[in-house]
Amino acid sequence: MKVLVIGSGGREHALVWKLCQSPKVEKVFCVPGNGGMCDEAECLAGDLSNVQALADLAEKIGADLTVVGPEAPLVAGIADEFEKRELKIIGPRQAAAQLEGSKIFSKEFMKRHGIPTGDFVAVKSLEEATRSLADFEFPLVIKADGLAGGKGVQVVRTHEDAIRTLDVYMRQKTLGEAGERVILEEFLQGGEASFMVLTDGESVLPLAPSRDHKAAYDADQGPNTGGMGAYSEDRILSKDLYNRVQAEIVEPTFRGLAEENISYQGILYFGLMLTKEGPKLLEYNVRLGDPEAQPILMRLHTDLMELFEAVVEKRLGTVDPHWSPDPAICVVMSSRGYPAKPELDKQIQGIEEAEKVGGVKVFHAGTRLDDGHVITSGGRVLGVTAEAENLKAAFERAYEAVYRISFEGCHFRHDIGKKGILEEAPGGPGPG
Repeated sequence: MKVLVIGSGGREHALVWKLCQSPKVEKVFCVPGNGGMCDEAECLAGDLSNVQALADLAEKIGADLTVVGPEAPLVAGIADEFEKRELKIIGPRQAAAQLEGSKIFSKEFMKRHGIPTGDFVAVKSLEEATRSLADFEFPLVIKADGLAGGKGVQVVRTHEDAIRTLDVYMRQKTLGEAGERVILEEFLQGGEASFMVLTDGESVLPLAPSRDHKAAYDADQGPNTGGMGAYSEDRILSKDLYNRVQAEIVEPTFRGLAEENISYQGILYFGLMLTKEGPKLLEYNVRLGDPEAQPILMRLHTDLMELFEAVVEKRLGTVDPHWSPDPAICVVMSSRGYPAKPELDKQIQGIEEAEKVGGVKVFHAGTRLDDGHVITSGGRVLGVTAEAENLKAAFERAYEAVYRISFEGCHFRHDIGKKGILEEAPGGPGPG
């Protein structure tokens, strides 16, 4: 089979890497890919905003299946276009992709269907937003309504910070159309978790749980980013929490989609806050998380192509995937200045040496090849991912590999997974 992967980040490199391990897969293509995928996939030029051109490309190369990595093509309706042409694709239709494409839509959907989440108000003007601040205590979360590449969420701790953030989003329009409407949302206390599922529209298959680290600096300080690292281990969700997430969040979501006549096929991501009152939903994503995909796919011991075939053939309920009991950690290495103004075009050294560490794979994100050299081309550059018999050992392996890599202005957090190491095990395993 020929598979087309759409995207250029670490998540897409992880998808390519895993699909290449399948005996069912003859060849993998990637649009546009990055500097680290060339040995595993044929990288092709393409405009991710042009869904018709992407469908043309899938037809031209004879792709038996297309897997969509990022959210923007899904929100633009790529699945609808592929289905019209009877092309097989992993990803929800445009109507369902609103769950990520509009935070206002998703929060109102949660409210309609009784899904536990923080209190919120949606506002459409700077004046309305400023007035509504009086209804909330600080800290407060301000979210841009539209897609902002993981950079449209700010936790503000004072009234002055809130006014400044609203001005940046709504008057200065630094996020473009994404910030024309915003949500003011109650700040929830607790531990975060990422819970993703595969669905064929009828059955739902949970993936291994994970935990992302959004803040740019150690100890969760600094601005939010697209993600500075993640880890996956079953202890993230105790048996009780796992059951509550399923009963209170996942099942009501799919019931709500059915009630609103919205079909959903592909991957659905639940961003959770594990509060003292129980799990609450922060957000939906309509695709694999990045960087969560890297440690999750490293732990998957079942053929990924078999899972994707089961989705498109609507027989996901017959599949029982096997997960490694060993945890995995991904540490993101980013460019200096990320997320605001990353410095680019720096030569990277040491990737081969890093991959000599046992149990390590370096996934490329913002890289390109230039005359045989790997050069930085984005804010998040590499996702150094390691698996080991316990979280502490995975942490040590990942950082041993990180310290073998260098490029000018390189930045990374030093504490990815450290909370998990320090926490007492909360209970039994989840879906592992």
